[in-house]
Amino acid sequence: MTRAALAALLALTLATPARAEETRQIGYVNTAMTNLGLTRSHRVVVERFADPEVSGVSCYISQARTGGVSGMVGLAEDPGRFSLTCVSTGEVRVSDAARRGERGAQVYESNTSLFFKETRVQRFIDEEQHAVVYLAWSTRLVEGSPFNAVAVVPYR
Repeated sequence: MTRAALAALLALTLATPARAEETRQIGYVNTAMTNLGLTRSHRVVVERFADPEVSGVSCYISQARTGGVSGMVGLAEDPGRFSLTCVSTGEVRVSDAARRGERGAQVYESNTSLFFKETRVQRFIDEEQHAVVYLAWSTRLVEGSPFNAVAVVPYR
């Protein structure tokens, strides 16, 4: 293997999966053993991330992660299914920069395959109901529309 290929492989395995400033893996469960337990098993992973422009909110996302050799080196395609919940962990304060209109702003991103598939979380502000709305969605279309999930946190 050439040095460039080794460097690319190392970069893939060390790449951080999320874009949010404070992403932390909370835990995981193994869902299926792979290769007689010699490689990482298939998992469901729970991560926490904070919205950099909305203080007092923590979001939790669970996602399936493919195991085996290809999963260990970052070459596997993870399923595009996930769950999202966001909670207030203090006084919720929405910065002026967070108010970006109907297209919102991306606050989280996780690569779920080597090429062109990601899980993203977009933030929207519902000014009328005083709520921060988070939409998780997959960039891969499945049967005409991407998988998605919504979480809402009220503020005053």
